Amino acid sequence: MADHQTKLKIKKLHPAAQLPQKGSEHASGFDLFACIEYNGSVLLGKHPKRIGTGIAIEIPPGYDVQIRPRSGLSLKGIEVAFGTIDSDYRGEIMVTMYYLFGEDHSFEIRHGDRIAQLVIGKLADVSIEAVEELSKSERGSGGHGSTGMR
Repeated sequence: MADHQTKLKIKKLHPAAQLPQKGSEHASGFDLFACIEYNGSVLLGKHPKRIGTGIAIEIPPGYDVQIRPRSGLSLKGIEVAFGTIDSDYRGEIMVTMYYLFGEDHSFEIRHGDRIAQLVIGKLADVSIEAVEELSKSERGSGGHGSTGMR
């Protein structure tokens, strides 16, 4: 039987880089690992820093990859900037991170730490059309909070 599963090709740019891994069988994302030279570390503060993963990826056309925060790090005040990687990018995957409590404190990211999630999405095949009017909807132009607050 032929294997028709879509493949995400990954190139290790550094010998100590780790390939993304799912944390559980049904996880929607793959954990990304910090790749810091000489098994080093980086101190996160309030100013964003880009943390390397030591990998580059080849995303199939019709897909994109999103970089998302890990909930366990978010609980500790570590933020990851949401990012989108297009299928024609071939450079190192970098994760932008900062520490919410960085004014008086810092948080250490070490080589090999799980720092973010890589989530693969299938793109909708759509085109843009300029129109004079949009169809009516029950919500209309109601914006943030218009459907109710908890």
